[in-house]
Amino acid sequence: MTETTSLPEAFAAIVADFNAMAPSDRVQLLLDFSEGLPALPERLTDHPELLEPVPECQSPIFLTVEVDGTGPAAPVALFFSAPPEAPTTRGFAGILAEGLDGLTAAQIVAVPNDVSATLGLAEVISPLRLRGMTGMLARIQRQVREKAGLV
Repeated sequence: MTETTSLPEAFAAIVADFNAMAPSDRVQLLLDFSEGLPALPERLTDHPELLEPVPECQSPIFLTVEVDGTGPAAPVALFFSAPPEAPTTRGFAGILAEGLDGLTAAQIVAVPNDVSATLGLAEVISPLRLRGMTGMLARIQRQVREKAGLV
């Protein structure tokens, strides 16, 4: 399992919040993140072809990243589209948005791919659903590498 010291500060704080709770309360926190997922900006809402699907998720979710410049120090913005009737998927997207949005390209590509395991959700969420968060992170990191020129 990933050590939280290797995580960006905002993501480490989210992990600490989840781990400070009983497993049953973690589900509620995940739902809180689903409600806090920012809406897509109009420029993306009007152009769904700019979003990439995440087939590992059981619910339809789409994402994209925008990188301001190139290189490891380029700041990254994350955008997600997930239906309200998919609260688990929206919750994972909300966690990634809050924990990673605004970080540099280097910080995002350095996030360990098993980060979903640090949230302590395996006791209350199926492995298949957790795989969806891993799929989201993999796509985010690939897009960041490509758009920041880190490939």
